[in-house]
Amino acid sequence: MTEYEATETLDVKGQNCPMPVVKTKQSIDQLAEGDVLEVLATDPGSMSDLNGWADTTSGVELLEQNEDSDVYKHYIRKTE
Repeated sequence: MTEYEATETLDVKGQNCPMPVVKTKQSIDQLAEGDVLEVLATDPGSMSDLNGWADTTSGVELLEQNEDSDVYKHYIRKTE
């Protein structure tokens, strides 16, 4: 597991689909190129939802996803 220097942390714990993706997009739009957003979620579906969103969205790169005590952590870099 690699730790990234998160520029900002987004806490969407307790929110279900589609809110983690919606809030992630809103937060990413506010960041500068190269910044890393750490997303904390409790929805297990966020693993596939954010992966699919990153795969189909230009300007973002999903760096890592992991589960830590029922909290799903996602690291997303803004690339443009």
